[in-house]
Amino acid sequence: MAFTSLLSLNPTNPISSAFRNFSSSYPASHSPSHLLSSTFNRRELQPSTVASQSTSQFQPINVDYLEQEFSGHGVSFQTLEETCCVGKMRLKNGSTATFLLPSGLITSYKAKMWHGGTMELLQTSVGSSSSTSRGEEDGVLIQGGVSLAFNFNSHGCETSWSPRTWAISDVRGDSGDSIEVELVSTGGAVEQMVEIRYTITMSEDMLSSELSVSNLNPSSPIMMKGSILSHLTVSTPEATSACGLEGSNFFPRPMFMSDFAIVPPPPPSQLGQKSGNLWGRRGRNQNVVAREEEEGMEGEESDSHKKLTEQMCRVYTNAPRNFTLIDRGRRNSVVIGREGFNEMYMYSPGSSHESYGMYSYICVGQSAMLNPLALAPGQVWRGCQHLHNPNL
Repeated sequence: MAFTSLLSLNPTNPISSAFRNFSSSYPASHSPSHLLSSTFNRRELQPSTVASQSTSQFQPINVDYLEQEFSGHGVSFQTLEETCCVGKMRLKNGSTATFLLPSGLITSYKAKMWHGGTMELLQTSVGSSSSTSRGEEDGVLIQGGVSLAFNFNSHGCETSWSPRTWAISDVRGDSGDSIEVELVSTGGAVEQMVEIRYTITMSEDMLSSELSVSNLNPSSPIMMKGSILSHLTVSTPEATSACGLEGSNFFPRPMFMSDFAIVPPPPPSQLGQKSGNLWGRRGRNQNVVAREEEEGMEGEESDSHKKLTEQMCRVYTNAPRNFTLIDRGRRNSVVIGREGFNEMYMYSPGSSHESYGMYSYICVGQSAMLNPLALAPGQVWRGCQHLHNPNL
């Protein structure tokens, strides 16, 4: 498996076969109302590959319509396969961000640096996935970047659901200042219960991911659990530290498993073990997992510069709204900020892997993992993550 920024829009790129396995509800019609339709997949959040569905049941994305409707805002679109496309946001200062439709996965954020060039801040990997139980052909597994990993359920409902496909609702701004791409996920059996909007904003020194959730049910609350997950690329966790978390309370937890998580290979003793619903064992040292699950006690961060050399996974419950990730190897830093969320998730794969390799990343997430959020009937909730580049 290789890692890549996925910036290339060349349809002949071998990674393009990955995108045909993403589901899409974009019809061929030019009707804007049709372009807003998308689907929910009623399921628990489980690790999965993008090769889990056949493309024959989905209609193609109308890239010509997207270009016609949203051109002039600094965003371009290109088809990779009939049922998926890449959107690229580009500012005049050179910063770029790339996202996929219909998955909504942000695969790249290249930020402008003080020296005049740009630097990739996200880690994304592409590799082969084996055939699924449905018998489809082998596909490609895409992991990393910035993704949404949430599930929802309503009071008295045993089934939970997760938004998986997104359609463009609006594009605002311009390439000179900032660009906003608003995505919407509605439809399926939960169409009348919840509306979820996801706005990706890129400014000259920041990439923001904002989630807006509206409980449309007039009589029942909605429970929301999960995280906005960001895989930030580093030279190696050994050269990386988190600054500003001193005094924050945390709970050790096993790694959070999601569709797009980059999961380090487990040791031989763990092969064949199944992961849990939201919290999985895959990729965790068996002794570390056992110790954390056995202890599971609240701790307090004592380091002003927390070194991320060892494998670790924590949920901070009262961390500052902003903290800084410093990578001495790349001579780079990123300020991570949050709004609306009460918790902050952090995972380090540790430094036993190859430097500048697939597992050279730190995963951070603005989350509602330990304490799910409850939305009253008619309530609108908003939460946001900011990746600020202080290196201009």
